[in-house]
Amino acid sequence: MSLRITALTDPAENAASRRLAWLASGADGTPAGSAFLRLFTRPGQDHLAELDVQVHPAERRGGVGSALLEAAVEAGRLDGRRSMIAQTEAGSPGDSFLAARGFAKVLTLTYTRLALADADLAALAKAVETPHPGYRLTSWEGTVPDELADTFVASRRAMDDMPMGAIDYGTVVWDLDRVKGAAAAVAGRGEILHTVAVVDESDGAIVGFTELVVPGDGTGDAQHYGTAVLPEHRGHGLAHWMKAASIHQARERHPDLAGLLTDTADNNPHMRHVNDTLGYLPTHSAHEYQLDL
Repeated sequence: MSLRITALTDPAENAASRRLAWLASGADGTPAGSAFLRLFTRPGQDHLAELDVQVHPAERRGGVGSALLEAAVEAGRLDGRRSMIAQTEAGSPGDSFLAARGFAKVLTLTYTRLALADADLAALAKAVETPHPGYRLTSWEGTVPDELADTFVASRRAMDDMPMGAIDYGTVVWDLDRVKGAAAAVAGRGEILHTVAVVDESDGAIVGFTELVVPGDGTGDAQHYGTAVLPEHRGHGLAHWMKAASIHQARERHPDLAGLLTDTADNNPHMRHVNDTLGYLPTHSAHEYQLDL
């Protein structure tokens, strides 16, 4: 087919990234596919680009995806990027497409779901009420309360050693502006950010957290974001404790919520075990690919 690749203006720019976009169309102007390239802009990740290529099923195997990929790779190199990453569902056309074009498979993610109708509230309540000497739970919705803000920001380093396979992901540096910006972004979408945290009773500092984003109308499925515990406080069952509390609170506060979604790297057996014991069941797998530019 005669193919035209048109660069588009994409307004999806924020404090952490900006995006480039392209549209592939046939000779008659009919759209055949699109590509988006997210360019991370914060220090520590300004070497990285994230690719999303979509081709209409009827136009696959006709060079559309390759043409879009070529445009994105050229743009990434011109912008001085070192690495390009992309995610695709295991076994999908995108899986074979990326593998055939020089991308290396660097991580496998397992996606799971907990159906809240099947959640054992009594067992969850018992897990939440089980004492963890030296620690206590706290929680909030939206932006972190001022009195907890400093130690919550400091606790974000618990994510620094999160298993990421061989991805050249760089470092994510958190400060209070970024924490507040993330909460504001969730609220701006009309969703509810719910955080459960563990506090060290010896000094009142947050040492672990788990985040859940709930649809604004309280229906459908909610999405877990980060769950992490500072290295020096691991081994006490705090991740399981926090996540049990998050599930229990979601069930009580949003009775029409259907389920909770999460994804875990296959090389993170600890978090996979936490999810398994809480009743999360696999739905599908995805692969992270990386191309050195």
